Amino acid sequence: MNASRGETGLVIGGRARRLCLTLGALAEIEAAFGCVRMSELEARMRALSAADLVVVLAALLRGGGEAEMADALRESDVQPGAAARAVADAFRLGLAG
Repeated sequence: MNASRGETGLVIGGRARRLCLTLGALAEIEAAFGCVRMSELEARMRALSAADLVVVLAALLRGGGEAEMADALRESDVQPGAAARAVADAFRLGLAG
């Protein structure tokens, strides 16, 4: 993983996967949640449900070049706490630059 490019990792099903908050991933998340402003997305991100976490994680996986894993995410072994930390890291790294 390359933190300077905004990448972070998450182990899914015993394998390290790359997550990245790209512009495309951000747009996908905004569209999924019906947000038109970053402030709306910020508020939504503070109170994610498990289903929301799957949506965000899938978008970040696609942003990291892990489209196949993103499509299979619902059937995969993912630790919720680790997933939440990875999402937070991806946003922190992706919005820092």
